[in-house]
Amino acid sequence: MKVDVHNVAGEKIDTVELPPEIFEVPVNVGLMHQAFLRQRSNARQVGRKSKTRAEKRGGGAKPWRQKGTGRARHASRRSPIWVGGGKAHGPGIRNHKKRMPRQMRRAALRCALSEKAFDSDIVVVDEMVLDMPKTRKMHDILRVLAPEAKKCLVLMSDRNDYLVKSVRNLRNAATLHAGYLNINDLATYDKVVMPLAALEVIKSYLGAEA
Repeated sequence: MKVDVHNVAGEKIDTVELPPEIFEVPVNVGLMHQAFLRQRSNARQVGRKSKTRAEKRGGGAKPWRQKGTGRARHASRRSPIWVGGGKAHGPGIRNHKKRMPRQMRRAALRCALSEKAFDSDIVVVDEMVLDMPKTRKMHDILRVLAPEAKKCLVLMSDRNDYLVKSVRNLRNAATLHAGYLNINDLATYDKVVMPLAALEVIKSYLGAEA
């Protein structure tokens, strides 16, 4: 699949061939959904936990003898019915982690990228170079490159502080290193702005030789 290569002014300067083993694979919706759920589950917080009577400190001695006092029998002051006792059936730590083989995760990425390429939602630029952080300039560049985009993801091939600072104040845009490309971001952002250097990074771990 050939796509146009633009500069930051929106002018077409060249074409590039997208690797078919990455951008032209059959879309497996079930696999993409599984990878999406895995990522969202692994991002969940552990949550809160209450102590049971076994985890509370103290309560080793019996409050009073079993018989002869006229009071109800008790075995421990850490019983759930006592003040300061443990919690019965309280919230506990639940492990939400899901495992998925790396080959399946990368196959899901290929499916998502293929869907983006089929829908013409991948915008390839020659380079994204800024000499200083400028949010307004980045806003104008994205408006030219992806005028109909509601949310735009800008990929990077290496660390670029000027680019990150220029994009982070935009409400509908974000930056991401191409090596950390994931199914959640591909599903969240409708347009992907991909410099040629970022495309080479994606080829290095999703290509046929990877």
